[in-house]
This record gives sequence, structure tokens and C-alpha cells, in this order.
Amino acid sequence: MFELGSTAVLMWGMLFGSIGVGFFIYGRKQRAVVPLCVGVALCVFPYFIANVYVLVLVGVVLMAIPYFVRG
Repeated sequence: MFELGSTAVLMWGMLFGSIGVGFFIYGRKQRAVVPLCVGVALCVFPYFIANVYVLVLVGVVLMAIPYFVRG
């Protein structure tokens, strides 16, 4: 069932959005494209995913991208 106001989705979305802001600021100051793009993605993707497990999985994968992709 689709629950738009699930507390877990809201909390995970806020957490990933906050981490995304950190990545975005770091990428902008360091002029690094990968953390900048990951930061934007972390801020935006929680709006489109309603399943908690998928939300956490995508968030963790996005947070891991700057550690594996240098650019």
C-alpha cells in the first residue's frame, strides 16, 4: 500500500537530503563535479521513492559513488 506520509520515509528523506546538502557544498567549493552531482541527486531523489527499503538502498549507493568515482 502506498503511504505518502510515512514517518520512516520522511526521516530517511531528511537525512539523505541533509547529507546531499553537505556533498553539494563540498563539491561547489572544491569545484568537484561528482560530489556536486551526487549532492543534487541526494536532495532530489527522496521525492520520487515511497518505499523505505528502496529509499535507503538508493541513498547508500549514491553516497558511495564519490568514494569510487574520482573526478
